[in-house]
Amino acid sequence: MRVVVIGLGSMGKRRIRLIQKKYGAFDIIGVDTNEERRKTCEEEWRITTYNNLTEAIATTKIDCAFICTSPLSHCNIITQCLNSGLHVFSELNLVADGYEENIVLAKQKNVVLFLSSTFLYRDEIKQIKSLTKQTNCQLNYTYHIGQYLPDWHPWENYEDFFVGNKRSNGCREIFAIELPWLSDVFGDIIKVDVIKSKMSNLNIDYEDNYLVLIQHDSGYKGTLAVDIVSRKAVRNLEVFGEQLYLHWDGSPNGLYVYDYAEKRDVKVQLYKELDQLENYSSFVVENAYSNEIDSFFNAIIEGKVPIYSFENDKNILRIIDRLEA
Repeated sequence: MRVVVIGLGSMGKRRIRLIQKKYGAFDIIGVDTNEERRKTCEEEWRITTYNNLTEAIATTKIDCAFICTSPLSHCNIITQCLNSGLHVFSELNLVADGYEENIVLAKQKNVVLFLSSTFLYRDEIKQIKSLTKQTNCQLNYTYHIGQYLPDWHPWENYEDFFVGNKRSNGCREIFAIELPWLSDVFGDIIKVDVIKSKMSNLNIDYEDNYLVLIQHDSGYKGTLAVDIVSRKAVRNLEVFGEQLYLHWDGSPNGLYVYDYAEKRDVKVQLYKELDQLENYSSFVVENAYSNEIDSFFNAIIEGKVPIYSFENDKNILRIIDRLEA
């Protein structure tokens, strides 16, 4: 299988590394308008690269595409790939531009249209879901996710990549990462109430912190705090009810369940082999990115239905739009 990775920034490089690690027989080519990025990938990963997608498609037969460019550019690239008969893996879009048309086009072309939602592939999330399903009681949760925006990509100015744009802003990206798995674990979101503001001196034109009350169709309720101002990168979850208390710090070794008979926290061991990179936060687990790549290839080769879709994402983006309104 020949794979094209479009966008050779940090996420594109991650996808190349993971595909080569697990699918060494697959041929990978890269596309990026940035010559320095292309040269780096050619040297580091020994792949052929092109300046633009049109040239790549015209030059070589391609089976599928990973779209790893900035979110607001995805729509047109997805359309071009689908029109060329390519299966498509898209990173987070953050906006619903072209969703209806591309969903229809993928069906017409009989190709897979796959959307990343990495946290759904985290072992910790799967375990939290399992624990909630085993519990015969109502549950509440509190969840805070925050990190100072300039620390997201220390190697570049936050004004120079997509989080500087109001349509694809930093808080919106956090919501797009977290709400899919919260909905999967606790039930569809039926009501939200929000308080938001801009409390920092960051040079942005959007709110930088949100406090959200969430009602799920299961009866579960949650409080969600999202911000891009916390000087410490935090991801703190507590789930509590009569029969369950758990807390998770966002790291692969940070999930604990309270044994109320023994009155102690019990660490939940989940990973036999953990793949993490030194230059990323402890929250970032490469295993989950690899798992969703597996899911994409399984959809292509075996016809398996992915656990998240553009249709699912339309509903999530509508909720985010309401929070921002």
